[in-house]
Amino acid sequence: MPDKPYSGILETIGNTPLVRLENLLPGFGSKVFAKVERFNPGGSIKDRSALRMLIGAVRSGELQPGKSVVVESSSGNLAVGLAQICRYFGLRFVCVVDAKTTGQNLAILHAFGAEVEVVTERDAATGEYLPARLRRVRELVARTAHAYWPNQYANPLNPRAHEITMREIAESLNGRVDYLFASVSTFGTLKGCSDHIRAEGLGTTVVAVDALGSAIFGQESRARLIPGHGASVVPPLMDPDAADDVVHISEVECVAACRRLVNREAILAGGSSGATVAALRKYADRIPAGSRCVLIFPDGGDRYLDTIYSDEWVRRNFGEVSHLWKD
Repeated sequence: MPDKPYSGILETIGNTPLVRLENLLPGFGSKVFAKVERFNPGGSIKDRSALRMLIGAVRSGELQPGKSVVVESSSGNLAVGLAQICRYFGLRFVCVVDAKTTGQNLAILHAFGAEVEVVTERDAATGEYLPARLRRVRELVARTAHAYWPNQYANPLNPRAHEITMREIAESLNGRVDYLFASVSTFGTLKGCSDHIRAEGLGTTVVAVDALGSAIFGQESRARLIPGHGASVVPPLMDPDAADDVVHISEVECVAACRRLVNREAILAGGSSGATVAALRKYADRIPAGSRCVLIFPDGGDRYLDTIYSDEWVRRNFGEVSHLWKD
């Protein structure tokens, strides 16, 4: 606990807990830890990126209350982080989301006073929403006076924020992290963590966790249901040298791993967190006994109650698959 009160809610971003997962993989000969990012004030790891991409422009006067308009594309979590920060500084915020954005995230955005545009038509070439969202952002920026686009997909300040994430992990484990599992979308988290690992010579094996049907590592893009994991286009921040290995996870594997995480550890986590759990299970036989493995859990499961944690939604999209998380 801090020895004095925080000066504002934004000071609580970061320094999230690292939690030992003792029951997740019975018989696994290594220690498993989770960096639980839902404890950021906006509820996700994207608070770190949002603050890093805006704070310099706020302090320099480039972003001015009553004048500047922040415009961004997001599937949900970055939008919430930006909405909170813009509300704190009195900035107008216009966010372009899509039909996969959860109802909970939309409600939070409205509560913070964000102006929300929902893209409902998928891009014809990829079958996904991201290219359509980006086109709409460019249109809004072009026609809006004093518009400011942080552009999480290309902004180097996005990964810079996660050099701190990795530093926190390493400090918690006295510098020894043998394996890091991080899901990818904009590539900010994984690249930032990898940059810190390389700079400090930590010797950590970085495992990128991507979605089946995501274009990031060369697969053909296809429509997916779970937001925030994978991408339909290769993000400009993508660095092929940032990851030592890649594991692709299906959406039903995400769902099963999220449900298993609740059953085994009483942690309600989002889809990309479940993906890292599923990746660890697939990868476990390659990990030497006695290793220290860290999974990054980007957000909580409270924003997925109508999807991943809805039995009806799961049956409608995947059939009867409850046996997958009852083993």
